[in-house]
Amino acid sequence: MTETDIFVLGLDDANLRTLGRVPGAENYRYHGLLTQADVQEGDIPIADLIDKAVAELDAFDGEIGAVVGYWDFPVTTMVPILGRRFGLPTPNLEGVLKCEHKYWSRLEQQKVTDAIPNFALVDLDGEPEPPDGLTFPMWLKPVKSFSSELAFHVKDEQQFREAVEEIRAGIDRVGKPFQYILDQIADVDIPPEVANAGALAALAEEEMTGQQAATEGYIHNGEVVVYGALDSLNYPDSSSFQRHQYPSQLPEPVVTEMLDVSKKVMEQIGLDNSTFSIEFFCRPDTGEVKLLEINPRHSQSHAEVFEDVDGVPDHYNMIELGLGRRPRMPRDKGEYAIAAKWYYRRFADGIVTLVPTDDEIAQIERDIPGVDIDIVPAEGQRLSDMDAQDSYSFELAFVYVGADSEDELTDKYRRVTEALRFEFQEV
Repeated sequence: MTETDIFVLGLDDANLRTLGRVPGAENYRYHGLLTQADVQEGDIPIADLIDKAVAELDAFDGEIGAVVGYWDFPVTTMVPILGRRFGLPTPNLEGVLKCEHKYWSRLEQQKVTDAIPNFALVDLDGEPEPPDGLTFPMWLKPVKSFSSELAFHVKDEQQFREAVEEIRAGIDRVGKPFQYILDQIADVDIPPEVANAGALAALAEEEMTGQQAATEGYIHNGEVVVYGALDSLNYPDSSSFQRHQYPSQLPEPVVTEMLDVSKKVMEQIGLDNSTFSIEFFCRPDTGEVKLLEINPRHSQSHAEVFEDVDGVPDHYNMIELGLGRRPRMPRDKGEYAIAAKWYYRRFADGIVTLVPTDDEIAQIERDIPGVDIDIVPAEGQRLSDMDAQDSYSFELAFVYVGADSEDELTDKYRRVTEALRFEFQEV
């Protein structure tokens, strides 16, 4: 059988291994398109990145089967731009932008559901004040950001003003390239209130409480399919993720409500031929769910947990859609009953003076079945210099664990962290 050439924006080694395990992978040749550093680190020269990607694809001596990606912006917008340029199946750019721009997304969501918090736009020019009608505590975040970058929980006007200054100082890194897409690339009908806000404004939202959870799904030719629900559990007294676990352990009525809201808002937004993930806050005691945000991509963080439980990493859905086919994701065909991606974190800055060696990691993975470990910082790196961290902690390692129960899941993770050796110079 002839092999199909698939280009993956920002392809990294960990996800290449995962992509090698999707059904049909023996018939695919994966090619990196730009590097992970190009699309994940530092400044985002979006026009240059698009030109560079086009040049790489033009130089390819063969037939391009698909262009796909699992990272956040700029990858989410580049996939439809490049797909359209080369006549490939692709998400629609308007649908992507409606998800990516947090204010535009909220305007669409409120048309079909009340499962959202009170929100308001904040113009960062002048001396912004907390919006009328919103009460503290609230969250303040750019209308376009990712990985909780520049998202601040504020309890009073003083913290609001401090957050405004932090956002002003850092908003250009993502906001300016996103504004370029809105101005130069997007031949879509942008509502006046969104166009006037642009990408260099902030969104204030009243605090949502409860347990965080998420759904994963895809849209193929207008049909919305939600194929899984996960729990997103935080560290105690923190907004930083501790783990994503699948399947969700929330009560069935709560999960059903998340699935229903997901389908309703995705039909309203009109994203098509794309995977998606949606984050929620849930109240198991009342059955209430509130939608936090929509991502016009599946979460690469969840791929291995789907593989552990269902038997196939959900990268499979991205590949099938990229090839113009409807995915057929299996259920409960994996080795484990429950799986999680854990975020091993440090809650203070520091310079990394020692990280676990490859041999040490391999030994831990042999000693604890169902475990895979990816180290995040490099030796000698200052934690606060790492990209895409939240505002309160720093990632040291991603620990993927499959187990037969939630208790076993927790015990395996504890054994891993006790074995991992990191050392730091305090700063």
